[in-house]
Amino acid sequence: MSAHCQLTGAQPGFGNRVSHSHRRTSRRFDPNIQRKRYWLPSEGRYVRLTLSARAIKTVDTIGVEAAVARIRARGVKV
Repeated sequence: MSAHCQLTGAQPGFGNRVSHSHRRTSRRFDPNIQRKRYWLPSEGRYVRLTLSARAIKTVDTIGVEAAVARIRARGVKV
Protein backbone atom coordinates (compact mmCIF):
# COMPACT_ATOMS: atom_id res chain seq x y z
CA MET A 1 0.00 0.00 0.00
CA SER A 2 2.59 2.54 -1.01
CA ALA A 3 0.15 4.92 -2.72
CA HIS A 4 -1.87 5.61 0.43
CA CYS A 5 -2.15 8.85 2.42
CA GLN A 6 -1.94 8.49 6.20
CA LEU A 7 -3.98 11.65 6.91
CA THR A 8 -6.74 11.68 4.30
CA GLY A 9 -6.80 7.99 3.40
CA ALA A 10 -6.47 8.79 -0.33
CA GLN A 11 -5.90 5.60 -2.33
CA PRO A 12 -5.49 4.81 -6.01
CA GLY A 13 -8.58 4.96 -8.16
CA PHE A 14 -9.12 2.60 -11.06
CA GLY A 15 -10.55 3.18 -14.51
CA ASN A 16 -9.90 2.62 -18.18
CA ARG A 17 -7.53 4.02 -20.77
CA VAL A 18 -9.56 4.70 -23.88
CA SER A 19 -7.61 4.66 -27.13
CA HIS A 20 -8.41 6.54 -30.31
CA SER A 21 -10.22 3.45 -31.58
CA HIS A 22 -12.14 3.38 -28.27
CA ARG A 23 -10.56 0.16 -27.01
CA ARG A 24 -10.43 0.07 -23.22
CA THR A 25 -7.59 -1.18 -21.05
CA SER A 26 -7.40 -0.83 -17.29
CA ARG A 27 -5.37 1.89 -15.65
CA ARG A 28 -4.70 3.27 -12.19
CA PHE A 29 -5.02 6.86 -10.94
CA ASP A 30 -2.43 7.26 -8.17
CA PRO A 31 -2.68 10.13 -5.65
CA ASN A 32 0.30 12.47 -5.42
CA ILE A 33 1.99 10.79 -2.44
CA GLN A 34 5.08 12.32 -0.82
CA ARG A 35 7.15 11.28 2.20
CA LYS A 36 7.68 14.25 4.48
CA ARG A 37 9.49 14.62 7.78
CA TYR A 38 8.01 16.84 10.50
CA TRP A 39 9.35 17.83 13.92
CA LEU A 40 6.91 16.76 16.64
CA PRO A 41 7.66 19.06 19.62
CA SER A 42 5.47 17.19 22.13
CA GLU A 43 7.53 14.01 21.68
CA GLY A 44 10.85 15.70 20.93
CA ARG A 45 11.40 13.72 17.73
CA TYR A 46 10.87 13.74 14.00
CA VAL A 47 8.06 11.77 12.40
CA ARG A 48 8.08 10.69 8.78
CA LEU A 49 4.62 10.79 7.24
CA THR A 50 3.37 9.51 3.89
CA LEU A 51 1.00 12.25 2.73
CA SER A 52 -0.79 13.36 -0.39
CA ALA A 53 -0.07 16.86 -1.68
CA ARG A 54 -3.49 18.00 -0.40
CA ALA A 55 -2.71 16.56 3.06
CA ILE A 56 0.61 18.46 3.19
CA LYS A 57 -1.37 21.68 2.74
CA THR A 58 -3.74 20.53 5.49
CA VAL A 59 -0.81 19.96 7.87
CA ASP A 60 0.45 23.46 7.05
CA THR A 61 -2.98 24.84 8.02
CA ILE A 62 -3.88 22.85 11.15
CA GLY A 63 -0.37 22.12 12.44
CA VAL A 64 1.58 18.90 12.83
CA GLU A 65 0.27 18.12 16.34
CA ALA A 66 -3.38 18.16 15.21
CA ALA A 67 -2.51 16.22 12.06
CA VAL A 68 -0.74 13.48 14.03
CA ALA A 69 -3.73 13.33 16.40
CA ARG A 70 -6.04 12.79 13.40
CA ILE A 71 -3.76 10.11 11.99
CA ARG A 72 -3.69 8.28 15.33
CA ALA A 73 -7.49 8.59 15.58
CA ARG A 74 -7.71 6.68 12.29
CA GLY A 75 -5.73 3.88 13.94
CA VAL A 76 -2.46 4.40 12.09
CA LYS A 77 0.76 4.06 14.10
CA VAL A 78 3.04 7.12 13.94
